[in-house]
Order: sequence, then C-alpha cells, then structure tokens
Amino acid sequence: MSLQFLWYIPNQAQPGHRGDDTVAGHNSLPTLSGHAEALERHGWAGALIGTGWGRPDTFTVATALAARTTTFQPLIAVRPGYWRPAHFASAAATLDHLTGGRVLVNVVSGKDDLAAYGDSEGDQAHRYSRTKEFMRLVRRLWTEEDVTHRGEHFSVTGSTVVPRPVVRGERRHPRLYFGGASQAAERVAATEADVQLFWGEPLDGIAARIARLKQLGERLGRELPPLEFGLRVTTVVRDTTEQAWADAEARVARMAAGAVAGDVNWHAAVGQRRLLDLAARGEVLDRNLYTAPGRYGGGGAGTTWLVGSAEDVAKSLRDYQALGVSHFVLSDTPYLAELKRQGDELLPLLRD
Repeated sequence: MSLQFLWYIPNQAQPGHRGDDTVAGHNSLPTLSGHAEALERHGWAGALIGTGWGRPDTFTVATALAARTTTFQPLIAVRPGYWRPAHFASAAATLDHLTGGRVLVNVVSGKDDLAAYGDSEGDQAHRYSRTKEFMRLVRRLWTEEDVTHRGEHFSVTGSTVVPRPVVRGERRHPRLYFGGASQAAERVAATEADVQLFWGEPLDGIAARIARLKQLGERLGRELPPLEFGLRVTTVVRDTTEQAWADAEARVARMAAGAVAGDVNWHAAVGQRRLLDLAARGEVLDRNLYTAPGRYGGGGAGTTWLVGSAEDVAKSLRDYQALGVSHFVLSDTPYLAELKRQGDELLPLLRD
C-alpha cells in the first residue's frame, strides 16, 4: 500500500488558528509559502488548504504556493455551489498542467455562509445530490472531450477542458477526496470519490465505516478503481510520552478556561456529532486517542488528538494503516514548528 503524508496550511483571515503562534503576516505570501517550502524540506507530500466563506480564497492560495514550490501538492478544498463544475474543472486542469500533476482536490459539502456568495443548496439530500453530479461531471470534463450533460443541477454543451490534467501511469486526473459520515454522504463517497477522509475516530469505528463503504460501493455498482481511505487528525508529538500528555492536558485546560460555543454548522454535521459523542466512551480511547478537546470547542480535526512520543503516535497511525488507511492529513500547532518536528521525527518511523 502506497502511503501519503500531508499536513495542513491555515489560510485564515484571523491569526491564532488553534493556538498557532504566527501573528504578524500570518496569511501573507511569505508566511504561507514558507510553510509549503518547509513541508518539502521535511518530507511531506503537501498540505490540505481548507475552505469557507470569510477566509482567503483557497484556490488562489493553492496556486500561489504551488508557484513557489517544486514538489508540494496542494489538497484544495472546494464547494459545489461556490464553483460551477466546468469553471472548476478548467481551473484545476490548468493548475495541474502548470505544476506537472501536483493538484489534489477535497470536495466539501458541509454547510457554509451560502447566502454570502449566492448559493441556496437546500437540505442535505439536495446538497449531496448536487455534490454527486458535480464530482461525476468534473471527472468527465477532465477525461472526455465534447461533453454534453443535462442534469438536475448542472448543464454543459460541447464542453472540452483545455489544457488537460496531467496523465501519469494510473493517474488520469487529480484525485477527488471527500468526507462526510451521513448516509447521503457515504452514498456519494462509495460511487464517486477516489479517497474517503475520516476524522480521528477510534479504530473500531473506522473499521466499520470502511467495511460499510466497500459493501455500499459494490451494491451501488461503483465503476471507478477501489475507494481509498484517509485520516485527518491532530497529532500532538513530543520527545516523551509524559511530556506529550502534559502539554496536551495543559492545552485542554486553557481551552476549558476560555471555552466558547462551537460553530453551529460543525455541531449539526453527522461526522462532528460522532466525534463529540466519543467523550462518553472515555477520555482516552485505543492507544492514545484523546477525546477531551471536543468538550471545549475543538472542531473537525481538532476534536480528537493522537498524543504521545513519535513512537507512540507512529504505532497508532500504523493501526489505522492496518485497517486500510493510506492517506494521512496531520497537524498540530504551532504549525510551522510542528511540521518540522513531525516531519523529522514521526515520518521516518512511518516510512520504515
């Protein structure tokens, strides 16, 4: 199984994301490109760049960072509704062409400030129906010529994307990553995604979801290569197990002291609720999955943390690998210092 290790680059309008220490120029080109260049030097394949209205535009940031680097692969988060499929297919194919095939795509269907950019994606069933059509049409536009499509949500006539994405070996186009834990999301992932991303759930939950997605793909007649699986999680790595737990617990104490209500969109998502419910099973699950952060405002990848020495965290990540997870999107703050630490100390253990 070929493994991929990505980090996270915080394209945020405000500094201090999840305790990051960069304040002056936190989202400037020198700062963000410095992260991307450091990722190349310290063994990472690339980084996820998140999306959301009220943040710097993700595709623009990814393009700027790709231009400053040589191997860095941006995992670009995009939303159907913010993008039209033909517009996005053309933009992504162009960037893929210019970078020699370095583009990765994370399709996001969760709620956002839709009215701010003129979207009205409706209820969950509508959202995921549109996402499925978006992914299928984008893939056609990348691999076919003279595409005509009349769908429920999108239409194109005689559409050919120029230039084409880079074709290399089995790679026909940029990989489409996808997340979501609802039944509607899993039906989309099972037939349309290249990689399903999971949050930091315990091993038994990930094993059950992998089995369910494989069975669902067979039942729905998946026509693509086998679905691959990824893990998006915070990794708190220190020199010793004791120091890692001391730092993690101290950070949670600070979060508790300044706890604020979480984003209503996060808490409404099925996957986020699954993470928050884990605390009822215990504060530490499996080897070292820490559930306490979710009680005090941690969201998404910040809800649960893998905590320990590099050896401890490597063992945990290998447990996920044994289940079939081959794509890892890790992070901790301060982002720049931790990408260096974990690149130098954790990645060599995972590549042995």
